Amino acid sequence: MGMMDVNSSSTGIEGRLRTEYICMKFPIKVSSAGLVEVLSRKDDDFMDYSGPRLHLQMVVIFALTQSLHNLIFKYLGLPMFISQIVAGIILGPMVFKEHHHSLIAMSDSSIHILGTLGSMGYIFYLFLSGVKMDLSLTQKAGKKAICIGCLTVLVPVAFCLITDVILSQNSDLIKNKNFFLALTYSGTSFPVIHGLLDELKILNSELGRLGLSAAIVSDVVSILLMTIGRCLRSLQVNDPKPVIRDMGFAILFVLIVFLVFRPVMKRMVKRTPQDGNIKGVFMYAVIIVFLISPALVGLGNMFVSIGPFIFGLAVPVGPPLGSALVNKLDSLISGMFLPMFVSTCAMRVDFYHVLLSNTSKYAKHQAIAALVTLVVKFGVSLLLPLLCKMPIADSLALAFIMITKGIVEMGGYALLFDQGVISEDIFAIMAIFIVVLAIIVPFLVRQLYDPSRKFMGYEKRNILNSKLNEDLRIIGCIHVPGNVNSLINVLNLSCPTKESAIAVDVLHLVRLSGQATPIFIAHKKHSKTISKKSYSENVVLAFNQFEREHWEALSIHVFTAVSPPNLMYEDVCNLAMDRLTSFVILPFHRRWCIDGSVESEDQAIRSLNCDILERAPCSVGILVEGFRTIPLGSLAKIAVIFLGGKDDREALALAKRISIDQRVLLTIIHLKPANNLGSILEDDDENNKMLDEEMLRIMKENGNLRYIEQHVHDGPETSAFLKSMVIDYQLVIVGRRHKAEDPRTCGLEEWTEFQEIGILGDLLSTADFGGHYSLLIVQQQQLRINA
Repeated sequence: MGMMDVNSSSTGIEGRLRTEYICMKFPIKVSSAGLVEVLSRKDDDFMDYSGPRLHLQMVVIFALTQSLHNLIFKYLGLPMFISQIVAGIILGPMVFKEHHHSLIAMSDSSIHILGTLGSMGYIFYLFLSGVKMDLSLTQKAGKKAICIGCLTVLVPVAFCLITDVILSQNSDLIKNKNFFLALTYSGTSFPVIHGLLDELKILNSELGRLGLSAAIVSDVVSILLMTIGRCLRSLQVNDPKPVIRDMGFAILFVLIVFLVFRPVMKRMVKRTPQDGNIKGVFMYAVIIVFLISPALVGLGNMFVSIGPFIFGLAVPVGPPLGSALVNKLDSLISGMFLPMFVSTCAMRVDFYHVLLSNTSKYAKHQAIAALVTLVVKFGVSLLLPLLCKMPIADSLALAFIMITKGIVEMGGYALLFDQGVISEDIFAIMAIFIVVLAIIVPFLVRQLYDPSRKFMGYEKRNILNSKLNEDLRIIGCIHVPGNVNSLINVLNLSCPTKESAIAVDVLHLVRLSGQATPIFIAHKKHSKTISKKSYSENVVLAFNQFEREHWEALSIHVFTAVSPPNLMYEDVCNLAMDRLTSFVILPFHRRWCIDGSVESEDQAIRSLNCDILERAPCSVGILVEGFRTIPLGSLAKIAVIFLGGKDDREALALAKRISIDQRVLLTIIHLKPANNLGSILEDDDENNKMLDEEMLRIMKENGNLRYIEQHVHDGPETSAFLKSMVIDYQLVIVGRRHKAEDPRTCGLEEWTEFQEIGILGDLLSTADFGGHYSLLIVQQQQLRINA
């Protein structure tokens, strides 16, 4: 963001006075009488009207951008930013040298109107970037992030200035604009880093969190260096009074924003009920002040775009105010106005200056300085993680992330070009740097960093291989308040004792809204006070109470993860790795009312469950909620449906731990094929059959269970038998048996609606089976040998 302040170093543009004649038509044509009416007039042109022309220009830019991305660049793994740049180049002077041939540049007024709308989109984008950015994370960032964020700005700036001195033989860099340009070369933009990580779907991975923290620190350092540069410049000029006055206005603006407007906005948040929506009048008041902020920073002779960004930083992050602003404005800005701005920036670029070697000596010097800065920044970004003993591939990926450029840099250079601070050839060279980095960085990071690689199972972390005399480590996931009671009910049915103790990590998954940085909170156990920013107060209180009811048999730790829904699996899998978890319990995405009708359904939760089933480093269970609860101390009736296979053996292993307690009445329902038809399982061999028989033999030796053996011919017979049996139980456990074909379920697979819970799981979760019992579908840990 540091590039926003280079205007203060501009020495102006000198040149001869010349006379220009501008021909204007009055009255100005804005809205036409309609296409039919205009075409019927011989002396009238539909494109003379600014309103229809603007609409057509917007449609052309949008259609061209989307076509390029969806037909070409998306399959090459390139971001939308590249499609917007290419669309601008196609519509700009590179293709249409004559203005009258171009729909975009057919007149000066046409260019001005389109550019004004695009600039408005850029200002809104910077405002929303500030709203999403949480400055408090700079205090919480670890030493690694602080070092990377600071040194990746300071060291490249120093090398850039040294290069400028060697090339230009001018040591007074503060007085001219080289110092401020050096900051633009070495800076790391948080919005650009966030956009890259979000596109690569590594936003809440370990590398993503480190990159975001370092980017926030880097932005703060750049702004501080910019302020220091302005102060030093004010001491060198002959008349420092204007510069001191501008600095005074800038400081006054920041003080008013953070000491007046921010407390007012916090008061708005306090007056909003918990989990409620903020009043519309409050939100519109914030938008009005934001729209005035460019004029206020103009008093300090700063770029108008820096005001909205600073004001966005002052908005309380997250719900209710920050998330309401993002939800209100983000789709419109990112979907329409921002692509228009990027394309209009690209229209200003004329690469013929570079292709024909018509660049000035100063532009060549700046190109060399920018290249040196880029190389040094990459080297520092690579060396620091290596010194912290990060893997080489991860360090390389982080180094590429830290040098990436994007919309913020493109917009900053376009504004500098419009202000006359940089020339057309420098603008073209910087645009080439930005486009090249935007193309190669995503590709290289994808090749170097695979967050799911660390989840590959080399160790057996499942229930079957866990020792009975050790705590069973479980993660229970929570999305909505109803999941709390369901998880507590299942844990209660498990009847934890001192002999079969359970260590539960409760993970409350919250959707990221109104902020850019994912949050992971470890709640302090038995803390008397809960943070004001806690998302999980009721969850913490409920499970603390449940832990007290099962003292010494159950230990519970509560965590909160705030992240995008499509990346929540990272939080679950990372916690499972860190806590050496054997079993993860996920809530089913569909919840039923007591009458059998669907109460709620969330496809994002379903996608999350599928991602975890595929990537989890341990066994996974999907819990379908029931309505029966078991009073504390009473007999629990639990059934396990066994057909055979590793998932069914994992279900039996879970039941074995549960049945240690005398309060559990366990029933094993063994479905066998009639007439010795046999089963056709994906891993059906003699060794697998022996494991099944051995597991059943061990279970039968336990006297505290009931064993039922039933021969069935096909799926309908299986369905009829189970329907008469499972209604008597409070919890039914079944193996997932993914992709397994079996005559005992033949005819049922074509009616399966949810593949992630398997054929029997889908059957038992239907309304036809009553739904009064809780259903737990178990998948054993999937061991993957190759990373």
